[in-house]
Amino acid sequence: MVNIIRAADLAVVGSNGGAWAGPVGTAQPADPEAVPAAPFLAIGAISEEGLTNGVEEDTQTFTPWGLSSPFRTVVSSSIRTFQFTAWETNRPIVRALQNRLDVATLVPDVDGIVTYAESASQSPDRRAFIFDVYDGAVWERFYVPEGEITERSEVTYQQTEMTGYQWTISTYPDSANNLVYHSYFAPEVEAYLS
Repeated sequence: MVNIIRAADLAVVGSNGGAWAGPVGTAQPADPEAVPAAPFLAIGAISEEGLTNGVEEDTQTFTPWGLSSPFRTVVSSSIRTFQFTAWETNRPIVRALQNRLDVATLVPDVDGIVTYAESASQSPDRRAFIFDVYDGAVWERFYVPEGEITERSEVTYQQTEMTGYQWTISTYPDSANNLVYHSYFAPEVEAYLS
């Protein structure tokens, strides 16, 4: 009989996590376990759906004359995305991201009122992002040096629902042609390397 080896300590349940945004190109912390500090700003609570890391790819297949199966496939488009819903809609960085604003412009007046306008002429609003996923001692970090919110959902204001900003963040290549940098820690992973 075949002995199937299963290791629950190598599985991940995204039981907690965090998200941060900073100016485009801001370097990730040197210590991958460190909480991102300024100029990164915490996005705060996100909805119970957590974080979704998407991969959208288009391919082109090449089938030679006389064959019914392709003998080569080329990836013609590859997009990495992150999706989540930010619940702390009055947090300045969250408001700034939703409305493509510089967070420094969201300063309250003497009465504590913040005012801003939404422009009819949108310009690119690229930022750096860090997303952390935690499962006890296990963690994974995604660092996006250049990302932009490319989809925003409708915002609902009602008594039985938490107001939130649902976003899709698309990644762009940095100067090294990388989209996303990954770091992760699983305490028992070395035992499975051989």
